[in-house]
Amino acid sequence: MSKDTNVERASRLDTPAISDAMDRLGIAGQCLNIKPLDHKFRLAGRAFTILYGPSGKPSGTVGDYIDDVEPGGIVVLDNGGRENATVWGDILTWVAHERKVGGTVIDGACRDTYLSRELQYPIYSRSYSMRTGKDRVQVEAMGGVVNIGDARCAAGDLLRGDADGVLVIPREHENEILDVAEEIDGVEDHIRKSVRSGMTLRQAREQYGYHSLQTRKK
Repeated sequence: MSKDTNVERASRLDTPAISDAMDRLGIAGQCLNIKPLDHKFRLAGRAFTILYGPSGKPSGTVGDYIDDVEPGGIVVLDNGGRENATVWGDILTWVAHERKVGGTVIDGACRDTYLSRELQYPIYSRSYSMRTGKDRVQVEAMGGVVNIGDARCAAGDLLRGDADGVLVIPREHENEILDVAEEIDGVEDHIRKSVRSGMTLRQAREQYGYHSLQTRKK
């Protein structure tokens, strides 16, 4: 399998730089209130999307999809923000880790969090609980567009997560977003180097236009 250059580029950037780039370009993608179980977690990869809905009668399942996720892929589960019905637990964590899946992002809750931390398998979610989603929610669709923390995510979109949260980089805009994020990251590095060389932070920020790095261009 050939390397995914943009996944590698995203992995070298932090989420604040990418978020600022998206603000400048007027492109939404920050997944609000979706947080890592462990602040050491990092992820970068392509979305494998699943949409959940309330359970029917008879109930559908919470899904047997993990064997279809490519190594490095990110499982993206839209459970409508539900925190009373989990859609990810220890068996999925263990299998995903064994298959070298890149991580899981959930608009909702997970459970069995100890194993995620023990294996350092990245999970980002609204919360966690012990309450199963079985007989409460079911898979409605796979491979389509989902909503994660008010961010639109399509299958194949690029996700980047770190200690500050996770965001979706839409595939049709990823080159432009990454270009601007790399520019912003470079400017911030220049500011740090200038301060080390004796410049005041105020002077360095003014010289490099720090306060308008994220401002949307007309």
